[in-house]
This record gives sequence, structure tokens and C-alpha cells, in this order.
Amino acid sequence: MLQSALPHTVDLAVIALYLVAITWFGARFRHGQKNLRDYFLGGRSAPWWAISLSIVSAETSTLTIVGTPALSFAGNLGFLQIVFGYLLARLCIAALFLPQYFRGDLFTAYELMRRRFGERVRKLTASIFLVTRALAEGVRVFAISLVISIILGTGEIASIVLIVCLTLFYTFEGGMMAVIWTDVIQMSLYVLGAVLSFFVILGQIPGGWEHVLTVAGPEKFKVLDFRFNLTYPYTFYAGILGGCFLTMASHGTDQLMVQRLLSARDERQSRGALLASWVVIFLQFSLFLLIGILLFVHYHDTGAKPPTQTDRIYAEFIWNNLPVGTAGLIMAAILAAAMANISAALNSLASTTVVDFYRPLRPGREEAHYLRFARVATIVWGGVLLGIGVMARAWGSVLVAGLTIASIPFGALLGVFLLGVLTRRVKEVEAIIGVIAGLAVISYVRFATAIAWTWYVLIGTAVTFAVGYLASFRRMHETTD
Repeated sequence: MLQSALPHTVDLAVIALYLVAITWFGARFRHGQKNLRDYFLGGRSAPWWAISLSIVSAETSTLTIVGTPALSFAGNLGFLQIVFGYLLARLCIAALFLPQYFRGDLFTAYELMRRRFGERVRKLTASIFLVTRALAEGVRVFAISLVISIILGTGEIASIVLIVCLTLFYTFEGGMMAVIWTDVIQMSLYVLGAVLSFFVILGQIPGGWEHVLTVAGPEKFKVLDFRFNLTYPYTFYAGILGGCFLTMASHGTDQLMVQRLLSARDERQSRGALLASWVVIFLQFSLFLLIGILLFVHYHDTGAKPPTQTDRIYAEFIWNNLPVGTAGLIMAAILAAAMANISAALNSLASTTVVDFYRPLRPGREEAHYLRFARVATIVWGGVLLGIGVMARAWGSVLVAGLTIASIPFGALLGVFLLGVLTRRVKEVEAIIGVIAGLAVISYVRFATAIAWTWYVLIGTAVTFAVGYLASFRRMHETTD
């Protein structure tokens, strides 16, 4: 291990400096925290542009950085079709959900469900979030280990423990303000790293961009696919509809994102942060997909054998081929995205645990008591993510695995939220019936059919909404009888 690290002494120094600096910076936000509003919403004092970049940071993740270049390396730019659906979803969230969230002093998305349906639906939706987010973040934690194991030559488990513990420390100390402002720094760093790596890789290809266009050919740069094929995830219809429903669920009902939206000073700033984030997301996905094509051309020209695990292609190339110092900066950028995701997940998991479960069981306590428990919950969830990250090593492609896990329950969540904001006749029991039906159907679709993951949220939402709405007619019929 020592011998392999020596050529990268400067790179390792850059990475170590980054890890120390960002941990110190995040921990500084502990000062001034007096209650749950400060810890979980940053006192609603963050500007809209910082929240926007924080949304982008959470949406990008290490899965994007290591997984997206692998998609275009093996395929084309078809993943961008899903990103088009992201914009439509943001418009729907701004119109349907944000006005509801800013009526009252809400801390979590699931308080809206309590206000609309009752305590049981609140706990049901919050439980779905906790399970889903923990599993999805576990995959992201494993994605981090791929990068760290390349850098340090350490085992995957040791890599997972290292990065989670560092992130846990500053999240424990700094709360949501630490999450948002470290997100801003980390997002800036990994975007800089991606741009830098793009030009470095391009500079190593003889003939430059013209040669890339010739070798890759039109098929590699293909974006739109108008086939109607439910088993293939990257088509225009799956992208627009599937991407829209996936993002409506993730950004409109998942506490990881909703918490950021609730941290804005008012609804107008929250809306501006949400819509502005799409522009950056589109540019970022385009950049990472193009990096994958550059790597395809590089391996084609050199005849070198790419890594068997395609998720390692981008990180391994950077570490083994880029100039000293540059490799360290870009690897630090990848770790930046990883730490941003983990910190946000820990804070959102803790907020849901405290606000939706613990505080209703222990009402009337002092804010200092809830704040102490919030920090304890943060530590506990850090341990949970460690365990899931270790198990996720056997789950296949990190990007697809993460999106698939999230897509299974997201439909039921989005369906019950839409029942809450679009209907008045549906009550608590019908909402629960709808959620159960949605989960059951999408579980069958996932394990018994070949339908692509991009359709899961749409199917789950439609079933949940339809069953819940139809059940309300049965209740009214029984009441009439």
C-alpha cells in the first residue's frame, strides 16, 4: 500500500487537506443552535441560491459522478431524456406542493400528511421514507468506497467507515446549516473537478474533439429514443413521464429534498431555488455523460482494457492518468459529492425520526431535550448507513441500484401526497389502502416483470391514487346505505 501511495503523495495531501478543512468548516455551524428549527431548517436563513446549489449537490451524488460516465461509456446520451422529465416535475412541485408546505410551520414533509389525513398516514409515509432513504444512501456509501479504495488501496469496508465517520462528525455538530453551506463548497469543487477532468482527458486524445466525433459516431451522441418499450429505461416516454414522476416523488415527498425547500425564507425563494437547480443539473449530467464518451474514445485509441466494473472507469482513469495534484483535486471533488449526500441524508433521517416519531410520543419537552435527541438520532443513522453500505457491495451498478431502490416506494408516497392535495373526499383509511395497494403492485412489477425502473414511480403513483380514490366511493356508498 505504501509503495502504491508514494507516487501520489501530493494528491493524497490535497485530499487530506480537503477532508480536514470541510469537516472543520461544517462543525463550526453548531454555534447559535437553540432549537429544532435551527438544527433541522437552519433557522430558515439560507439564501435561495445556496439552497439551489444544495439541491443540486444532493441530486448529483457520487452515484452520478461514478455511474453516469459509465452509462455513456457503455451506451449513449439517452439518460438526458430522464433529465428533461426533471424540469416538468419541478414545475408541478412548485404548483402543487410548495403552497401546502408553506402553510404553517412544518419541519418535515410528513407533517403535511398528518394535517390532511391523520397520525397514522403520517407515520406510514415517514416510515417508508426512513427505510427507502436508508437503503438508497447505503448504495451511495458503497459508491464512495469504490473511490477511496482506489485512492488508498484500502478495503471497501475500511473506506466506508472512514468517510461516514468524518461526515457524521460535522453533521452532528452543524445541523442543516452545515449541510447547506458545505454542499455549496462541495458542489463547486466537484463541478470544477469535472470540468478540469473533461479538458485533461480531451487533451490526451490525439486529434481532439474532431477525433472524438469520428470515433464515437452519431450513435454515441444519440439523445432521443422514441421507441415505446417498457423494458428499456432510456426512451423519450420513459424519460419524460418516468423522470417527471420520479422527481416529483424525490423532490416533493422525500424529506431529503423537502427539508431543503422548507429551509428557504419563504415560498417564493423556495420556488426559485427549485427551478434554478434544474439548469445546473442539466449541465452537470451532460458534462458527466460527455466524460464517459471521452473515456470510450481513449480506451478505443489505446487498446487498453477498461476495468471490469464500469463504475470504476472514471475514478481509476483520473487516479492513474492525470497529472500530480490534478488527480488529487478531482478525487477530492468526488469525495465532496459523497460527503454532501451523506450529511443531508443523516440530517433528514434524524429530522423525520425526531419530528414524526419521537416528539409526538414525548410532547411538551424543552427544545434543548429534542435537540439532544436529534444529535443522538444522527449518530444512530450513521451506524445504519455504515451497515447498509457494507451489504450494498453485492447489489450491482451503483447508479441503477440506487435509482431502482428509490423508485419502488416513491410511487406510493407520491400517490398519497397527490390524494392529499388534489382530493377532499379521500380520508385516512382510504389513503392507507391506496399506499398498500401501490406498494404491492410495484413490488410485483419489480420482481415478476421486465418493466424498466423508470416506470416504477408512475405505475405506483397511478395505482395508489386510483385505489385510494375509488375506496372513498365505497365508504360513501356504505354511509348512504
